Amino acid sequence: KFKVLKIIHLRLHLLYEEVTMNKKQLKFLRSESHQIKPLFQLGKNGLTEEFIHQIDLALEKRELIKFHILQNSDEELKDVTSEIANQLGAEIIQVIGSTAILYRPARQTKNQKLSLRVNALR
Repeated sequence: KFKVLKIIHLRLHLLYEEVTMNKKQLKFLRSESHQIKPLFQLGKNGLTEEFIHQIDLALEKRELIKFHILQNSDEELKDVTSEIANQLGAEIIQVIGSTAILYRPARQTKNQKLSLRVNALR
C-alpha cells in the first residue's frame, strides 16, 4: 500500500513547493481552523490512495482542512498526518486528540482566498 503512496508522493511533490510558515501564520491558521468542521474520517480501511486523493482535492479547493481518525482505525494520527503532509506538500497546523489540521496554498488563483491572507502575515 505504501508503494502506491510513494509514487503519488513523487508526482505531487513536483507540483507543490515546500510550505514554510512563521509563528504568526501558524497562529492565524489555528484560529481560522476553529470555525471549520472535519471533512474526512479515517476509519478501519486506513490510509488509502482514494483518501489521499480526496484530501488533495479538498486542499486545492479550501486550503485549510480538518480530518478525524476514528477509534476503529489501526493507524496512528501523527503518522498518518505526517505521511499525508509529505505526499501532498502540505503543512501540519495542529494535531490534537483525534483531529488533524492541514494547510496548503491553492495553485489556482480563484481558490487562493486564505493563502493571500496568510502571505500578508510574513
